[in-house]
Amino acid sequence: MTLERDIERLAAQESVLQLSRFDRGDAWTLGSTIRDLALARGVAVAIEVRLGGETVFTHAMLGCTPSNGDWIRRKRNSVELLHQSSYAIGRGLEQQGQTLQDKMGLPVRDYASHGGSFPLRVRGVGVIGVVTASGLPQREDHAIVIEALALLCGVDTAGIALD
Repeated sequence: MTLERDIERLAAQESVLQLSRFDRGDAWTLGSTIRDLALARGVAVAIEVRLGGETVFTHAMLGCTPSNGDWIRRKRNSVELLHQSSYAIGRGLEQQGQTLQDKMGLPVRDYASHGGSFPLRVRGVGVIGVVTASGLPQREDHAIVIEALALLCGVDTAGIALD
């Protein structure tokens, strides 16, 4: 794993993982899929799916704490502002030797560049929402979201998964 390879793969994920449509039913499916993946792994995550700025799915598995909800809020704020995954934001900033506060003056209390939040894009429309998971190390939060979104999109992650 190199920083450059991660950034390349993260860009590929954002390009490939686009939906033809997305509604509240899809939000339920996506959130439930993340929960099922976490259950199968024996881990706990908090999950949020937002559509048009409104939370349409939320779930905190047994073992989550209130801090997971706060991490969701902070990661989601970054994605809603920049229309890029929170992990891609963080890896890009790492490459530049900067933070969100350095680069944009964003307070760390309200914005986080840690993995686990991903923009929901509809082809021909753009970003219409955000999916976020929190409770695992950031790379794993990101990976579980990508796996669930790939299943929803019908995309094989072989060429875009992080090493």
